[in-house]
Amino acid sequence: MATSDIDSEQLISRFCGALLPRDRADFRRAAEAAIEQIPCAGEGVAYRTLREVFRQYFHPPSDVQTGRPLGLGSRRPSKLSNGPPIGADDPRAGGRDRHRFKVV
Repeated sequence: MATSDIDSEQLISRFCGALLPRDRADFRRAAEAAIEQIPCAGEGVAYRTLREVFRQYFHPPSDVQTGRPLGLGSRRPSKLSNGPPIGADDPRAGGRDRHRFKVV
């Protein structure tokens, strides 16, 4: 049994913050309708119900808008990633190994 009443207005407002302004009114109506249909079981059940309604109205920004492209080729160019692989044939490569067994 829940020890306090569900503050559905606060939960709905918390979810509305992440939505686009044009989607907030529709989400609020759908969320209020969903809250009315669940029994007074507690805040956790209300949160899980609102989470499912929220997923229908949330449209994440594109990767270009956020400046964080994902996938192949998404890294920023750098000298290390664009340069030759480490250990490539170079006159300096293997110098320590060649001189390891040198008798002085």
